[in-house]
Amino acid sequence: MATARNRTIFGRRLAMAAAFLLALVLALTCRPAASWADELLMFEQPGCPFCRKFDAEIAPDYPQSRIGRVAPLRRVNIYDDRTGGIAGLTPAVFTPTFVLIGEDGHEIGRLEGYPGRKWFYPEIEAILDGDEAGSAGKPAPAGRSEVPPAR
Repeated sequence: MATARNRTIFGRRLAMAAAFLLALVLALTCRPAASWADELLMFEQPGCPFCRKFDAEIAPDYPQSRIGRVAPLRRVNIYDDRTGGIAGLTPAVFTPTFVLIGEDGHEIGRLEGYPGRKWFYPEIEAILDGDEAGSAGKPAPAGRSEVPPAR
């Protein structure tokens, strides 16, 4: 009788441990729906040296990156269209300017300028993850601007 009772207790503990591990895995791997984006606009212009540097360092591998799978890159010539055809978007002024657009068509955030290979992905992913001020509570680095209030 003690053996059957021990098996029942062990089975319950095992089920609780499995449920805890499943909850932990889900909590660590799932993202809230608000963190998903539809596209990353890149405002550029002919002759822009920082655009060329982005093209050499990031563009070839961007589609296979985490952010590239979530938000495909759409290039926009700043002379043709400063809003990427998105009503209400604050016009881009500098090149390159990267604007992360949410599934609802609104701006999530933007990065003005190209910070180089080392900082591009951390900056864009911080915007995607909703961490505008950086993960350690530091002020936002130069070049990253907040989304202007809706009009």
